[in-house]
Amino acid sequence: MAITIRYLAHASFQIKTEDQNIYIDPSTKNTGLKKDAFEPADLILVTHGHQDHFDKDLIKKIRKMGSPVIAPLNLKKEIKGGIVWDLSPGQFMKMITSDGTIWATEAYNVKRFRPNGEPFHPKGFGVGFLLKIGEKRIYHAGDTDLIPEMEKLVDVGVDVALLPSGDTYTMDINEAAEAVLTIKPKIAIPMHLKGADPIAFKEKVESQSDTKVVILSEGEEYTLE
Repeated sequence: MAITIRYLAHASFQIKTEDQNIYIDPSTKNTGLKKDAFEPADLILVTHGHQDHFDKDLIKKIRKMGSPVIAPLNLKKEIKGGIVWDLSPGQFMKMITSDGTIWATEAYNVKRFRPNGEPFHPKGFGVGFLLKIGEKRIYHAGDTDLIPEMEKLVDVGVDVALLPSGDTYTMDINEAAEAVLTIKPKIAIPMHLKGADPIAFKEKVESQSDTKVVILSEGEEYTLE
């Protein structure tokens, strides 16, 4: 089963199979995306509540009737209408119409803080997602630093890892490359770049591992066969 991964902008992705149109962190806020860039969604995943990842108006617009949204518990009451499932790290949900499962993973900061000392993404605020579709596994790390829980993913056999690499609020290029060495995915796609150089990420990863780095510009796709 072919799976198409389309990079929209920032941390927003569209994942399409034969019978599912899935969005991760769809947002028009501070991403440059317009509402007409989105097709009707069968499933929407939200990693956390920052507006460049969580756009309530857009979610309302693109949801098909009955299309579920999966999000952290702290967002459940903010998403009105339809089916809303909350997942905490370690919990999982079976996909309704595909041979698939979605797990929530940890995503948090350990070294990036606001002036008051609070992390931009405290533990428990958001999640990442691990999607198993057929026999393929796609990991969207969410907004996170390099964290010890990533070590568990090496046993999963990740096919594609979508990793934030832009520093300031998430891992930088070097930390994202270290995450690749930890997780050992077949493919790594940098996201949430915030002006960082994806070529530097590619060179660092491919010189130290067997992982292939695929750099997607906004609107470009990668097909996972």
